[in-house]
Amino acid sequence: MSLSFCGNDLKNSYSVEKGVLNNGCFVDALNLVPHVFLLFITFPILFIGWGSQSSKVQIHHNTWLHFPGHNMRWILTFMLLFVHVCEIAEGIVSNTEMKSNHLHLFLPAFMGFIAATTSVVYYHNIETANFPKLLLALFIYWVLAFITKIIKLWKFAEEGVGVEHLRFCITALLVVLYGLLMAVEINVIRVRKYVFFTTPQRVKPPEDLQDLGVRFLQPFVNLLSKATYWWMNPLIIGAHKRPIELKKIGKLPIAMRSLTNYLRLKDAYEEQRVRVRRCTLRRCVDQVDHQQHAEDLDRTPSIWRSMYRAFGRPILLSSTFRYMADLLGFAGPLCIFGIVKHLDNKTEEVKMNKTEDLHFGVYFMSSMELLQNTYVLAVLLFLALVLQRTFLQASYYVTIETGINLRGALLAMIYNKILRLSTSNMSMGEMTLGQINNLVAIETNQLMWFLFLCPNLWAMPVQIIMGVILLHYLLGYSALIGASVIVLLAPFQYLIATKLADTQKSTLDYSTDRLKKTTEILKGIKLLKLYAWENIFCDSVLETRGKELTSLRTFAFYTSMSIFMNAAIPIAAVLATFVTHAYFSEFRLRPAEAFASLALFHILVTPLFLLSTVVRFAVKAVVSVQKLGEFLQSEEIGEDSWRNGDMSVSLDSCKKHTVTTKAINRKQRYKMDSYEQPMRRQLRPSETEDVAVKVSDGYFTWGTNTSTLSDINIRVPTGQLTMIVGQVGCGKSSLLLAMLGEMQTLSGKVYWSKVPDCEMLHDVYISREYGTDFSQEEQSKNRYSVAYATQKSWLLNATVEDNITFGSPFNKQRYKAVIDACSLQPDIDLLPFGDQTEIGERGINLSGGQRQRICVARALYQNTNIVFLDDPFSALDIHLSDHLMQEGILKFLQDDKRTVVLVTHKLQYLIHADWIIAMKDGSVLREGTLKDIQTHDVELYEHWKTLMNRQDQELEKDTEIESQTTLERKTLRRAFYSREAKTHIDDEDEEEQEEEDEEDSLSTTTSRRSKIPWKVCWRYLSSGGFLLVFVVVTSKLAKHSVMVAIDYWLAAWTSSNFNTMEHKPIINSDHQSYVPVFIILCAAGIVLCLITSLTVEFLGLTAASNLHHNLLNKIIHAPLRFFDITPLGQILNRFSADTNIIDQHIPSTLESLTRSTLLCLSAIGVVAFVTPASLIALVPLAVAFYFIQKYFRVASRDLQDLDDSTQLPLLCHFSETAEGLTTIRAFRHEARFKQRMLELTDTNNTAYLFLSAANRWLEVRTDYLGAVIVLTAAVAAIWMSFYGLQSGLVGLGLTYALTVTNYLNWVVRNLADLEVQMAAVKKVDSFLSTESENYEGSLDVSQVPEDWPQHGEIKIQDLCVRYDPMLKPVLKHVNAFINPGQKVGICGRTGSGKSSLSLAFFNMVDVFHGKIIIDGIDICKLPLQTLRSRLSIILQDPVLFSGSIRFNLDPERTCTDDRLWEALEIAQLKNMVRSLPGGLDAVVTEGGENFSVGQRQLFCLARAFVRKSSILIMDEATASIDMATENILQKVVMTAFADRTVVTIAHRVHTILTADLVIVMKRGNILEYGTPQTLMEQEDGMFASFVKADM
Repeated sequence: MSLSFCGNDLKNSYSVEKGVLNNGCFVDALNLVPHVFLLFITFPILFIGWGSQSSKVQIHHNTWLHFPGHNMRWILTFMLLFVHVCEIAEGIVSNTEMKSNHLHLFLPAFMGFIAATTSVVYYHNIETANFPKLLLALFIYWVLAFITKIIKLWKFAEEGVGVEHLRFCITALLVVLYGLLMAVEINVIRVRKYVFFTTPQRVKPPEDLQDLGVRFLQPFVNLLSKATYWWMNPLIIGAHKRPIELKKIGKLPIAMRSLTNYLRLKDAYEEQRVRVRRCTLRRCVDQVDHQQHAEDLDRTPSIWRSMYRAFGRPILLSSTFRYMADLLGFAGPLCIFGIVKHLDNKTEEVKMNKTEDLHFGVYFMSSMELLQNTYVLAVLLFLALVLQRTFLQASYYVTIETGINLRGALLAMIYNKILRLSTSNMSMGEMTLGQINNLVAIETNQLMWFLFLCPNLWAMPVQIIMGVILLHYLLGYSALIGASVIVLLAPFQYLIATKLADTQKSTLDYSTDRLKKTTEILKGIKLLKLYAWENIFCDSVLETRGKELTSLRTFAFYTSMSIFMNAAIPIAAVLATFVTHAYFSEFRLRPAEAFASLALFHILVTPLFLLSTVVRFAVKAVVSVQKLGEFLQSEEIGEDSWRNGDMSVSLDSCKKHTVTTKAINRKQRYKMDSYEQPMRRQLRPSETEDVAVKVSDGYFTWGTNTSTLSDINIRVPTGQLTMIVGQVGCGKSSLLLAMLGEMQTLSGKVYWSKVPDCEMLHDVYISREYGTDFSQEEQSKNRYSVAYATQKSWLLNATVEDNITFGSPFNKQRYKAVIDACSLQPDIDLLPFGDQTEIGERGINLSGGQRQRICVARALYQNTNIVFLDDPFSALDIHLSDHLMQEGILKFLQDDKRTVVLVTHKLQYLIHADWIIAMKDGSVLREGTLKDIQTHDVELYEHWKTLMNRQDQELEKDTEIESQTTLERKTLRRAFYSREAKTHIDDEDEEEQEEEDEEDSLSTTTSRRSKIPWKVCWRYLSSGGFLLVFVVVTSKLAKHSVMVAIDYWLAAWTSSNFNTMEHKPIINSDHQSYVPVFIILCAAGIVLCLITSLTVEFLGLTAASNLHHNLLNKIIHAPLRFFDITPLGQILNRFSADTNIIDQHIPSTLESLTRSTLLCLSAIGVVAFVTPASLIALVPLAVAFYFIQKYFRVASRDLQDLDDSTQLPLLCHFSETAEGLTTIRAFRHEARFKQRMLELTDTNNTAYLFLSAANRWLEVRTDYLGAVIVLTAAVAAIWMSFYGLQSGLVGLGLTYALTVTNYLNWVVRNLADLEVQMAAVKKVDSFLSTESENYEGSLDVSQVPEDWPQHGEIKIQDLCVRYDPMLKPVLKHVNAFINPGQKVGICGRTGSGKSSLSLAFFNMVDVFHGKIIIDGIDICKLPLQTLRSRLSIILQDPVLFSGSIRFNLDPERTCTDDRLWEALEIAQLKNMVRSLPGGLDAVVTEGGENFSVGQRQLFCLARAFVRKSSILIMDEATASIDMATENILQKVVMTAFADRTVVTIAHRVHTILTADLVIVMKRGNILEYGTPQTLMEQEDGMFASFVKADM
């Protein structure tokens, strides 16, 4: 056929006799004009524009400005493109009916398609450049196109072409679309006035885009980029070169920030609150019944309603997308049905004479005819898939974004409430830290997840109903049987899901319990090893682990059942349907119906499987909302007090953002409201100026109705030092808190002098924020904030410097003065990064004294007028206390003329007090100066005097050799240096590897980051056992082979039916051969599903069990050195987070990964088998897929890490706020903490949003790839069917190609997840290579006498000891001889090797030369268990374990009660224990917190006595106790251990003056050796100098 525009089969093709417009070909040519015009004008502009841009590469995004009607224009353009595609298709199909080619049938449509594409590219460029004048070209184009189409439609109508013709419908649609686009263009002119108006409107881009920090661009990009996440490309591809950091993901747009969302939710919640109040009042007026009134008052504002009001709209939008996606999902089965059916019918079709439908001399086809063309159907299928997936991902994205916004708002709401919680609530245990942490970590996430799954609730029923209707249409009643199988089994799935949730809860309880025990073991590991109790404790952990594993087994069973149901239900449904159809239906099963219904069953299973999950989450969400409601209604700090909540956020938001957005203006309103609320009540000037705080007739309580403090009348003089003294528990700390307004006031008043006006406060805050240093006088007026140091030190998770400055501007001079006053410099010098080292929960564990000094430093540093110090000396030794008193309190604070209130037990400082308040049993005993008390209350004064004398004696004695502080510093130093050594060793190996790898190229890092950790995977699988691995692999392969066989058999069966006879009633013989095989295959498939799901889960369980068991054994038997150099948190992480991942997450990820991979592979295999030609097209697709997954996995891992790492600080911030509430409120720093919380929440939300956007990025791309696979499979199958391919096989190929789209992205997602999770296995594995201690000695246990050591004689011969073969020796050639029953004292300065010697007795360190012989046996030859179980030691830090007193004294349960009571009596604890409920079985809480430090130390003494050993070693046992307890201890040791050998490592020299032998050590050598008397005679000796210093 020759090509010609109007065709040359008609004579009058080019004649215009009947008028120009009556020639159809001319009208089509006219339609070309607008398209050519547009291309002619826009191409030069685009090229000029692009040319000038290429220099800048990428325009900065602040010019992205959407013109009015932006989204509308994109949607209309997409519809226009679709209609053009239909027009092209119609033209080509019509052309095939003509004798010669008529280009005018499809060429104008083709040009229209190009013009429409160009129009949108052109528009996008103009929008990006913000140059609307150029839109005029588009306006002209729409007008011209509209006119030409109208002419065409009018001519069609004249000629009698109507709705029954497809071309008429298409032209009518085009007229409508061009008209709408013209309207959009007119609207832009109307709004922006860029033409026809004298003053064009200037528009600024949105505020977010002017801020370079905002990198989350989803709300600002154009519709196509929104739908395909194109804007994520640079981030995801860039991640390959260098990791994604927080800087790279920037800030959130304002609309997504938690402050904005918090205000939204708060408004809605307040509205609800007002409404509830109104209803209640209205009812009260109506009803006189008071009881009803009381009930009504209990009604709380509905959180559900508030959430709906704040976040309802996006959820509706998401649901709309979801409905569209679900409906488009049914296009797949329908298109398969159409294609296969038409391929079947093609053989029967005879070409009919079609020339009767000619107008304008060309053929006009009917609408139905186009849909019978199989190629057209294939293209439609492709478009439907692309659209469906786009809508689905859009729905997911909108719900996730809304969920994240909701979580941010809830977190801000909870935080606001925490800051206003009444202290009594916290201290009386009505609201525990645990509950608050659960609200933050669990309940908010439950609600977020519920929102994610929310659209499913209403989308699923529609999907199920539609599916059943279509099945019925295809297969008649037999389809209903299959559907009923699915529906009937759904409740089972729900049952399994609820069981899973319950099991998970019990597993969580057991694992919490196991973790608690493990933590205790690790904290007390030194004691356990010294007492040889590690196995007892290890068994107790293993026992709990056993229970946990039983629970995990149940969990694994239910999980595998759930997976099994999911896989087996579709097989069962298909089996039921087709067998019923075969036996009871009139008609044969044809390939078209069979495969369309197969695809429908696949669609139906998903919502039913998800339904159980969604229902479960809905139930959880209801519970969460209930808990949240209770929390938000809980008691707040007294309303009449000087404090109120929202003010602080308001200050903050005003500072942070310039007041431009709506949200912030609203904020201003809040600010004004809250300022009207009452502050601390001011003193009237007449009430004297020199009183800072005054309490009159105060009765205060901690929430019960009985008052804790009664009849309080005190005053705190301004600028002076007030001391509060009294016995333990008499209410000193409570008095401070009562003054701060933390206690509930029953009656009475607290007066504070002069509160600055609010403006002043505001200025101070702002000055702080911007770091401007306020002058001293100005700030001193701010008496609003009180610097307060609590008794239980509270640190932030921040650097030492941040903890001290606490939000105040940094002033170097002042900072240094404070550090010196608190003697912190030596401690800071020990820290690895000085004062920039992170401390706090996640940081380095400081000792009590160090923590306390930092808290005091914080109080000193603050520029406040009033300072409250609550027992700052409790954890400090004498030296530091004195230094702090002199330098810090008397000098630093008094020089500043600050008002200081000091609670203390150290009476020797009373002489410095300007004012004294003595308390007793919750009331004030005396108030006045020391002189007043001396004259008026002689008895009290005398009592104090005796106590003071006693303390003074201690002071004189106590010029210590080794103070507690030095000890603390020693442990700190040991922790650091050893840790450095360890990391040094580790780093060296890594560095060597890296140096080989690096060659300074990025490609190596790239390849390393995208590699899958095969080695670790193998380690994991081998932990599960080779037999199980083999079973898993074979059953998986078998299962998937059977699944393919079922469908192949179906294809053969339906094709044979079709070939034998057409639509005749059944002849039984025919399907008899097919049905039994089909039933057998289905049954085999179901059984294999069960086997695979069970084996994978149990493989995971076995691996988890083995890994944990090995880890625990390795760690518990590791040498002590390992615990010195490995941070406790790191070891605990292996037992908590990592074990949890191995227990619960890896098995399901592994299952999902293998399943989706095998499904994809089998699908591609089937497609390749049916249509080998499609393999050619699959090659480029495979390449594309490889790159997509490679880039995604790296980016996903980074974003996942960011999400995890930003979550921890957020949770910590919440718990640390709840712990330090009183401090934060005393300092009045609520605003700063709220701001910090908002920042942390936003950071975490940013990471999570990017992660979810990255997941959408992947899914859109893999889904489009899947759609292309379907298209190639369809086209290839149709083409092959002309060469005799059976229609059944075409159906098979297409059904399988459809499944690929569902599973491709799961392969990548699971691969990425598994990679992240395998890191846990890697970390656990790294600990499994730890060397254990050598527990087997060279002597057998039987060779050691039962009662060894009988005498307690110790010979030390040429002993050399080191902590690690890599380190220098700590003891060098030590020789000593100790007679049985001798009392030996060892002293020396820090680091002289005293403690190392005590550890050498227990073989806890590496003895590499020399030996210690006890009663004739070299201890190095003894089995460790034997050696350590026969000696006793009392350590410096008293360690108690949770359990009973009996368990703490005798975990082995070998002693009688009498012996335990005897030990307690010796330790002076008998009466105390008697008075406890349960006596010996009384509860000891974790770490023995329910006993004082002194009592704990006495328990340790009793423990040593219970083990009647002839050798006792006391390692600085009196370091952390007071004098009284120390005297008891010394007395006990002398009497109860009179006949035993006692080695005391001295902390205070006077404790060893009565010893039989003294050893003085220096730098690992013995310097002096002899009786105390002899040594004291050597005047220049070291011991003598120690004693002199003591006198």
